[in-house]
Amino acid sequence: MKEFIQTLKNIWSLKELRDKIMFTLGIILVYRFASYISLPAINMSEVGNLLDIYKQQGGNKQGAGLLGLLSSFTGGAFSRASIMALGIMPYISASIIVQLMGMAIPYLQKLQKDGESGRNTLNQITRWLTIAVCLVQAPSYLTSITQMFLPHAQFASAYFVHPESIMFWLPSIVILVAGSVFAMWLGEKITDKGIGNGISILIMVGILADLPGAFIQEIATQTGKGGFGTIMILIEVLFWMVVVLLAIILSVAVRKIPIQYVSRAQARGGVTKNLMQGARQWIPLKVNAAGVMPIIFAQALMFVPGLLTKVDESNTFLAGFKNVFSWQYNVLFAILIIIFSFFYTAITIPVNQMADDLKRNGGLIPKVRPGKETSDYLDDILSKITLPGSMFLAIFAILPAIVHGAFVQTDRFALFFGGTSLLIMVGVILDTIQQINTYLLNHHYDGLMQSKLSRTSNNL
Repeated sequence: MKEFIQTLKNIWSLKELRDKIMFTLGIILVYRFASYISLPAINMSEVGNLLDIYKQQGGNKQGAGLLGLLSSFTGGAFSRASIMALGIMPYISASIIVQLMGMAIPYLQKLQKDGESGRNTLNQITRWLTIAVCLVQAPSYLTSITQMFLPHAQFASAYFVHPESIMFWLPSIVILVAGSVFAMWLGEKITDKGIGNGISILIMVGILADLPGAFIQEIATQTGKGGFGTIMILIEVLFWMVVVLLAIILSVAVRKIPIQYVSRAQARGGVTKNLMQGARQWIPLKVNAAGVMPIIFAQALMFVPGLLTKVDESNTFLAGFKNVFSWQYNVLFAILIIIFSFFYTAITIPVNQMADDLKRNGGLIPKVRPGKETSDYLDDILSKITLPGSMFLAIFAILPAIVHGAFVQTDRFALFFGGTSLLIMVGVILDTIQQINTYLLNHHYDGLMQSKLSRTSNNL
């Protein structure tokens, strides 16, 4: 604890780092304040909690789960009909689209290899695509508000303007698009002038904003009539801490592939015994190289099975796909995550390029020939570690349904026991700590996660 306090003092003593942290906190404050500003056409004093209303109108677990997950990414702005209701998610969607299109479009591939100028052009393309995504998502969001959450026939007092009027749709769409672009701009400012990872930090803040309310609701339910008492709250907290620890392990776990670099003088001399004297390094292949992307892709497709209920509404098996806590939903969800983990890893980890770069720079893997054999070796290792990584990722994704059926009483708190929310939260916090450590180490200070062992080993 003493070392932790000293590290905080070191952070505060560095003016550059202190200014970056204060700037980041200021941007977060602006983002959270904007999330409480509602659309001007909606009377929020009559709205209450949109998710609860939807659940009462028959949405049940589908509304509380899928829509609750979307709401968590925006810090509740989605459920408050806020001007920031779309949040940063359109930008994330646009980034994913550009990344996937880069695998097939030569022009985008060329931009990815053009250095700083290419990245600037890709960022500009992503920004314009974000606006296009907003123009699709904004009408969809307003449709869900006016038809599913707050139908005008039942909640006429919730509207200042009739929802079928052009004066409702046009200003609301413009404001939602502007709010999402503003969120994108705030994230880029954190990246440029703050501590970095601006977009990810805004998502994390949105997720964390819902945690206190969810925990308080869980306490009230557990200590109320029909609950399991205070001891269950303690068990839940301890179990949640274990889950967070496992999520950290999954995020940082790597398989190190040893490589050796031989100097050109050694290579020209042809002295075999000097081969082992070259610089020794590692290729860190992440066990979960795809991150949370398989969950996001699978989540997007899980809306489709729910539509099957319209074919036969009396079929209880198909009806299970509308409930995010049902076994039908989660079995299919886990299978899709495993499939997408292999797919996304295959298209984002260029083993052929890695093998070519090693050969070009005089690097080799012991007992493996350069070129195609190295590429096949890396692909084989990547496939072997992706399988357990994808299975653990699938378990994390369906863990909210497991704990909800076992001991967690409320839907909101159950969502924090796994899935996209927890993995994004853990990943962003680890990246932010790494950013702070970099500043501290550059000024000869110990980082937030530096141990005595690591300091001793660094001095050897």
